[in-house]
Amino acid sequence: MSNWHSSGPPITRWADEVIAMQKISLAVVGHAGSVLAGGIMSAPHALAALAALGQPTRLDIFRILMRAEPDGLAAGVIADMLGCPSNTLSTHLSILARAGLVRGTREGRSIVYRVDVTGMRALLSFLVDDCCGGHPEVCGFLEKAGDPKCGCGPKRKSKPRGK
Repeated sequence: MSNWHSSGPPITRWADEVIAMQKISLAVVGHAGSVLAGGIMSAPHALAALAALGQPTRLDIFRILMRAEPDGLAAGVIADMLGCPSNTLSTHLSILARAGLVRGTREGRSIVYRVDVTGMRALLSFLVDDCCGGHPEVCGFLEKAGDPKCGCGPKRKSKPRGK
């Protein structure tokens, strides 16, 4: 009687490779996030962000949140604006968050969603990095992104000053 494990190393090797590929796919697509160390976006991260925006409802959500910067919007307000059921909206927001495009913060009893401006800037930089022979500053494509008057990002809560 032969044991298939001992007589079939190629099958075991193939199974190990399939399991390894599944783990890699999940790590890249499911939990890509926006930016790697050093603020540089990788191709898999950019693909995850672009895939998240490639669905019409998620693109609408992202554009609504861009218009609402820097205050953001509660999930219920977004659902009302889109006429989208809460559970469906939650799924869309989760996909956008895993792609590093939005962030949710609890404020009281609701969660307020905002665009992850750092993630969006990293995606734009990734897309135009090779413009003009590797010098995107020549065409001024990203000039506004670094403008301190931009106002993008969450508002900082001011602390009352003591006298």
